[in-house]
Amino acid sequence: MDVRSALEVYKEMVLLYLEEGRRQVNSRCVDMEPWQIIGATVITTLGAVWIKGFVFQQESLPSRIKKLCFRLIRKIPFVGANIQSQLNKALVDMSASLCTLKEGMSYTKQLPSKGLSQSQVLDKIREYETLNDVQWEKGCVSGAVYWGDKSLTNLLVKVYGDFAWSNPLHPDIFPGVRKMEAEVVRMACTLFHGGPNSCGTVTSGGTESILMACKAYRDMAYERGVKYPEILAPVSVHAAFDKAAHYFGMKLVHVALDKNTMQVDVKAMKRAINKNTAMLVCSTPQFPHGIMDPVEEVAKLAVRYNVPMHVDACLGGFLIVFMAKAGYPLSPFDFRVKGVTSISADTHKYGYAPKGSSVILYSDTKYRHYQYFVAPDWQGGIYASPSVAGSRPGGIIAACWATMMHMGEDGYVNATKKIISTARRIQKEVNKIKGVFVFGEPEVSVVAIGSNDFDIFRLSNALTTKGWNLNTLQYPSSIHICCTVLHTQSGVADRFIRDVKEQVAIIMKNPKEKTTGMGAIYGMAQSIPDRSMVTEISRGFLDCLYSTEVAKSNTSHMNGNGKAH
Repeated sequence: MDVRSALEVYKEMVLLYLEEGRRQVNSRCVDMEPWQIIGATVITTLGAVWIKGFVFQQESLPSRIKKLCFRLIRKIPFVGANIQSQLNKALVDMSASLCTLKEGMSYTKQLPSKGLSQSQVLDKIREYETLNDVQWEKGCVSGAVYWGDKSLTNLLVKVYGDFAWSNPLHPDIFPGVRKMEAEVVRMACTLFHGGPNSCGTVTSGGTESILMACKAYRDMAYERGVKYPEILAPVSVHAAFDKAAHYFGMKLVHVALDKNTMQVDVKAMKRAINKNTAMLVCSTPQFPHGIMDPVEEVAKLAVRYNVPMHVDACLGGFLIVFMAKAGYPLSPFDFRVKGVTSISADTHKYGYAPKGSSVILYSDTKYRHYQYFVAPDWQGGIYASPSVAGSRPGGIIAACWATMMHMGEDGYVNATKKIISTARRIQKEVNKIKGVFVFGEPEVSVVAIGSNDFDIFRLSNALTTKGWNLNTLQYPSSIHICCTVLHTQSGVADRFIRDVKEQVAIIMKNPKEKTTGMGAIYGMAQSIPDRSMVTEISRGFLDCLYSTEVAKSNTSHMNGNGKAH
């Protein structure tokens, strides 16, 4: 029997089944009137559409069911009242810790009836400066301030002052700012080995750079007929991607990490790619553990499936581009890698520019066009902007340009060499301490510490009492130090290593002791199954930032080594 004959047999079988199905349907409808048949069809169709819409939403069905269950639980009178009481207590404590003023200070709630003199304003400014308790200049803070050099600060203040009134929205009025922004972008493209068609824009920070890349790839996905664009990114990727998905109606699909390396699981990412995938993401390095994702491997997937790939180098971008010349070579991570179509990098971190500057770079101008916004029919004229903001501070762009020109390649390489050597030393020494470990093999400036023997937030508490201000992380519980130029000052790394050794030794005498204070709050936050409660507390935190009510002072107690602090 040839293939044609076999197909004929299968065709006859299919026709027989169809005929039997037709006969069954007709026999069941023989006693029904036409309006009943039409009504049943309409109701069935509408029901099917509703079920499809209910089941297939951007938020998964299990997640929505879980949220509904928690909402119902909180409606139970005694349960809801107790939960709300605890939330209110947490918010009061938070307000007390954030909003407590010095004795005799109050909030200004309305304009002065008569304007203050410049000397009076400066006196007020100095009064506000007294609220600063954390001595970041001494290198006791993780990240946050990446240098703070006085001579560089003086230069930035002078340059910003010269361009304080400028706005790149008006390039005809401020051509110098336009030129500086173009040069900042071109210098960054060169650092990341972009070709002649590489391009980009200056943004207000890493979040906006990431938002712009996601917006561009969403619009590209729409153009090719994708209704529900998805971002495929490691679970360790920056929360700005969550924000982008929320703002732009995209779905963020988190891909698991390799538990040993803390890099994204490339095989898992491959399995997650589908027709809705709008972009792939890698971090270089990622914020929580300072690990470089395998860019080359993920880029191969991007090429194979013809999907854009974004490399988030917001944190370490202006370190990793200089690491080879500093004596710390890395695997390729930039536009040298085929498949990488965009890179975000913050000039206001290790680029040492003032806060409020970053760059989003593309391998080709065709990608940047999807980032732009144009309103051609506005009554005020044709409106076009390259990024989220319309008006932008030209002073920040000028100060960013001035920083890059002043630092030069040699300045960046020297700073990178000091930072990386300091981070590697901390990593090496912490790994020797019994009771703690370093996550993965960090190659850049972040060293994340965990423990299998005690709650790591106890160590966070203990180091806080020693004057350190570290980042606390979750899933899994950990803390990290992000090394900057300030940590390369004489004795800073030695003191950090010594304090970690001493406090871990004390904690290990009673490793199972319960955590208190802020450490307990962080531990509790990640254990709460109802994430809406965490969201509620976080909103309360944000509300506190804008509070102008004088909070009552509150003394908090926390334990790190079992003693009261």
